[in-house]
Amino acid sequence: MLDLEGVRRDTPGCFDRVFLDSAGSSLPPTPVLDTVVAHLRREAEVGGYVAANEQFDALSGVKTSIGRLLGVGPASVALTDSASRAWTSFFYAVPLQPGDRILISRVEYAANAVAALQRARATGATVEQIPSGPDGRVDVGALGAMLDERVKLVSLVHAPTNGGLINPVREVADAAHAVGALVLLDACQSVGQLPVNVPELDVDALSATGRKWLRGPRGTGFLYVRPRLIGELEPAVLDLHSARWSGTDEYELSPDATRFELWEADVAARLGLGAAVDYLLDLGVDAVTEAIAYRAEHLRDGLGRIPGVEVRDLGNPRSGIVSFTVDGREPTAVRDALAGQSMTVTVSHRSSTLLDMTARKLDAVVRASPHYFVSPADVDRFLAAVRNL
Repeated sequence: MLDLEGVRRDTPGCFDRVFLDSAGSSLPPTPVLDTVVAHLRREAEVGGYVAANEQFDALSGVKTSIGRLLGVGPASVALTDSASRAWTSFFYAVPLQPGDRILISRVEYAANAVAALQRARATGATVEQIPSGPDGRVDVGALGAMLDERVKLVSLVHAPTNGGLINPVREVADAAHAVGALVLLDACQSVGQLPVNVPELDVDALSATGRKWLRGPRGTGFLYVRPRLIGELEPAVLDLHSARWSGTDEYELSPDATRFELWEADVAARLGLGAAVDYLLDLGVDAVTEAIAYRAEHLRDGLGRIPGVEVRDLGNPRSGIVSFTVDGREPTAVRDALAGQSMTVTVSHRSSTLLDMTARKLDAVVRASPHYFVSPADVDRFLAAVRNL
């Protein structure tokens, strides 16, 4: 069980507001803030290069910590500036040709879908939607009927941005691998709030961000790539960090996941990401998952008891993302009214998850995402505010 008072002391921003937007950009704990600010101050004293060299071991340790979190080796982890950068770095390295097929789930995130459509247009491949079952999750049976040797990649969103759904990752991976397809997992909304063990999920690549449930700085993310695939893939963009200029007209790619990185980076933010991952590991992933699930279900149950409020979450079990609508009120108006009472939520619009929201005839939903530092009393205050709307 988590020490609620302790984690709240580490989160000063949670005292003057009810913060329910960790699915957007969470409140970093004090150790993360201190790490980032200390390095920025050091850069101001000795310059960026010297400050980075002083933190060489700590920077290497960031990948080690991420590897511990995912159950993989650090050589299979690349550091990026966002989850989208991580996702596209892998996706654009997968060879495609006319007739190849890319499969996406109904809850695909817009950034991924746009990239898939662009590559399909450029290569002659096609993008196809995997049907969802009645509970909103990927229909694994329908996926099996779609698969053949022309499917080169299956893109799967672990937990979508617009609600509490959790997709069946291992079942999808097993089906895709049976025909030789790769599985790219968007874990942007799952890493930090759910156990994500890569060997158990058996995906070929995974992308994630630092700013959401991990409570790290903005401008951070990472990519996992299955070790045996690294040597087979060449990223679309290289520099002197991802490859070595070995001769007048020759270059050699980095032998590990570093080939998916670029040289320039926000060193302070990456150190902060490492601090955020270590903070989570110290708390314990299982304890964090339990605390988030409790708060999210408390919130769903309370919302479901308010006349005129409809919870829009699909799936079971569900993640820490709670989506809802209020009769007669636009989601943006609900968000703004709550903001006036020092309560932070956000709105998920149809354009972010076009296929799913269109199928469910939703233009937008209010999205509340309580992290473990949110107290039960905070949830009750929030429910009272929604009821008063």
